[in-house]
Amino acid sequence: MQLTAPATGRTETRSRMRDADGMAVASFILGLLGLLVLNVFLGPIAIVLAAVALWRGTSRRGRAYLGLGLGIADLAVLVVAMEMSNTVSWSL
Repeated sequence: MQLTAPATGRTETRSRMRDADGMAVASFILGLLGLLVLNVFLGPIAIVLAAVALWRGTSRRGRAYLGLGLGIADLAVLVVAMEMSNTVSWSL
């Protein structure tokens, strides 16, 4: 016999917040890595993860904004490198 109702709403919110925090950190790390390698793939992934983390209400908003900015910087670096080498891809 149970006298109180289970608190399912609270645990679901906490789990969702933890997922959003993880997405914010992942977007920051992928954006940072994208400046060095595979920016054509890691940049858009970092942007999407940061946007989803912000939409879900992460407590690590600064990290999500950094991931968003780094993802955009990844794509900007790619465009600049492509313009400098006059090719569709770039190499050092």
